[in-house]
Amino acid sequence: MDLEKHPAAPAAPAAPAAPAAPAPGGLRASDADRDRIARILADAVAEGRLTPEEHSERLDSLYARKTIAELDVLVQDLPAPGSAAGSAPAGAAYAPAYAGMGSGARPGPAETVVAVFSSSARKGRWRPPAHTRAVSVMGDISIDLTEAVFEQQVTEIEVTCVLGNVEVLVPENVTLRGHGSGVLGNFEVSGNTAGSVDPNAPVVIIRGFALLGNIEARPKLGARLVDLARKLRKHLQ
Repeated sequence: MDLEKHPAAPAAPAAPAAPAAPAPGGLRASDADRDRIARILADAVAEGRLTPEEHSERLDSLYARKTIAELDVLVQDLPAPGSAAGSAPAGAAYAPAYAGMGSGARPGPAETVVAVFSSSARKGRWRPPAHTRAVSVMGDISIDLTEAVFEQQVTEIEVTCVLGNVEVLVPENVTLRGHGSGVLGNFEVSGNTAGSVDPNAPVVIIRGFALLGNIEARPKLGARLVDLARKLRKHLQ
């Protein structure tokens, strides 16, 4: 019998535990997620559920929030889009919608405006789509919404400008918001004063990046959309 003692073999190191999947509300929010919340807020102010001041405060904080749960807080006291009054709040119906949609989902029509060593313009009595992409490479783009016919509450314009110039004009009583940056360039969105924004007006969101170029969006003095309440109620019926 072998009575010699042998040292025990060292135990294999335990495999690191896989990180737990984040809860649905803890997922990072995408631009499409924020767009859906912006539309819920726009519908709420058009229906009189939010005051213009409340709408402005929530919309201003929308793009600073990082997770789906943080976005849900903004609409937890509002009904889900398309539901009858008194139904489940928007936050309850909104969170599960991410399960079947990619982060790039963008409902509604889209249009692309391109100017490469040239110029391009959209102006007059036209119907802007829900999403417009403007690309300027050493070119000039002018998007004039002062006489436009808005068929949706939220209109988004994504701008990429390289060594070019892009100008967006909106009526005075349209809510204008901007989120972008510039590298050796300029990104400037001149918002509205609280007293000039009509609670029934459309919301125009400008997102952009300027590289050695200029992106500017501003209200055009004297240009206003009229009879907004009647037109929007007719559209929502």
